[in-house]
Amino acid sequence: MMLFSENLLSPIQAVSLLHHEKNIMSSPSVSQGPSPSSQFVSSLTGALATFEQLKVLQPKIVQAAALLGDTLLAGHKLMLCGNGGSASDAAHIATEFTCRFCQDRRPYPAMAFTVDGGLMTAIGNDYHFETVFQRQVAAFGKKGDLLIVLSTSGNSRNLLLALEDAKERGIQTIAFLGKNGGFTAGVADIEIIVPGTVTARIQEAQKFLLHVLCEIVEERLPK
Repeated sequence: MMLFSENLLSPIQAVSLLHHEKNIMSSPSVSQGPSPSSQFVSSLTGALATFEQLKVLQPKIVQAAALLGDTLLAGHKLMLCGNGGSASDAAHIATEFTCRFCQDRRPYPAMAFTVDGGLMTAIGNDYHFETVFQRQVAAFGKKGDLLIVLSTSGNSRNLLLALEDAKERGIQTIAFLGKNGGFTAGVADIEIIVPGTVTARIQEAQKFLLHVLCEIVEERLPK
């Protein structure tokens, strides 16, 4: 059996090609982007700058914590939704209340609209993805409940429709947004807009703010 046909490289040709590619990659004329160390420093600097700007959001977080605490203590539930990474964050925060955050205590009703793949794909397939959260608000939401939407841009129409539907049903709303708030700005009862232009830094800041929200509210919840 021939190991190298006329259509394949011979061993000598293959070694020569690899050597040639190695020389090209090591050439100073070829841009290889920032080094891992400089990228780390750049990302850390950006994160610190973003977090420094969060101080102005303290009154909004305190207001949001008061609303969420009042909602749960009155026997109502928390609902959350978002897209992509924000969908994961929605599930994460729902878990912090239904399970616990830091302290041993009784569970409180919180649900993320992003965890049921069957339901989401059914709505997206049978109706439209823009209504994937709106229909869940209609199905599960009751007057007195609270809806939190998460978006790094504020430009997700499915979140906008969910907010609008919630308002019609007497459900209070909080929006965690980024950049300039997008077309969702001004819709929620309370909006918390993280300044910045880098999606990753905005999302990291939102995670921090959500954890602070959990810390404040958990202190009020009966054990």
